[in-house]
Amino acid sequence: MAMENADQQVLRELCHWLRDGQPSWLCTVVKTWGSSPRPIGSLLACNRLGQIKGSLSGGCIEDDLLERLTAGTLATAGPEVMVYGVSQAETERFGLPCGGQLHIVIEPFLDETHLETLETIVRRIEERGCIERSLKIPSGQMTLVETERFKHLHFEGEFSNTTDSGEKTLTQTFGPRHQLFLIGCGQVSQYLAEMAKALDYHVIVCDPRPHLMEQWPIEGVQLITSYPDDAIRAQATDALSAVIALTHDPRIDDMGLMEAFNTDAYFIGAMGSTRTSANRRARLLELEVSEQDIARLHAPVGLPIGSKTPAEIAVAILAQLTALRSTASTLQADFRAAS
Repeated sequence: MAMENADQQVLRELCHWLRDGQPSWLCTVVKTWGSSPRPIGSLLACNRLGQIKGSLSGGCIEDDLLERLTAGTLATAGPEVMVYGVSQAETERFGLPCGGQLHIVIEPFLDETHLETLETIVRRIEERGCIERSLKIPSGQMTLVETERFKHLHFEGEFSNTTDSGEKTLTQTFGPRHQLFLIGCGQVSQYLAEMAKALDYHVIVCDPRPHLMEQWPIEGVQLITSYPDDAIRAQATDALSAVIALTHDPRIDDMGLMEAFNTDAYFIGAMGSTRTSANRRARLLELEVSEQDIARLHAPVGLPIGSKTPAEIAVAILAQLTALRSTASTLQADFRAAS
């Protein structure tokens, strides 16, 4: 079973509360200034009982926000914008990082009026598709549009702690998180899986050797005991997927890599020394894999940081993935701005 991403978890819990008749709120980080503990787009849901799902600041402002909401002094009739960290005193009071500010849109969900809309978003994420939600503030008017690509959150209007400063619009895309498909269940895979979970990857581990998979120790990971070509074809074909071969068995690794070349995966890698990687490329050419496809292969995988231990190799791989994800996001943003 696939693990849920952070947005999916928050929205699913919000739906659960609304179906139970529990008045609730959805809070979204729409702008940050200076140092901030959570990125733009981060979600938190809470209800009148004081239950919370998600995070806006890693604990800096959640208690104050929950106190205001449950006391009925904030976002009672429609969405509002709240700014934390306006003054130095407030920054110190809430423990925000030096100079940090958080601008938050707070939406009340007092009944099931928008439950169907929220459930549609959750379903779309489950399907690994993207959906764009626009919210008018303070009217609360909400619209959904399916989209093919992820877009950065956009907020129109002036930021303030009042609701009478003109029309504001929040536009946010919800969609699937990046997923990491690992071929092989050895030590490097175990370290990679544990670290990648903390970076909000959905992790899939595929290994056709059931006696080894039975010993897998990391929870919260999707395990597939089959040959990697079939599993990749079914699970890891989109541009948010990374495929990395880690078994050291070319009969397994090469089979997965050859299928990965047929996908839109943004990263394809294989573990091994420089000599092993050269032999792998020669072997793939003999198997009639094109030079263009082979050029997509990152091998040896990982940044050259002198890593030796399984944990160090995992750090090097995730550093490379993080750098490429950041570059890809920047290029996509530049493309959208120019188009």
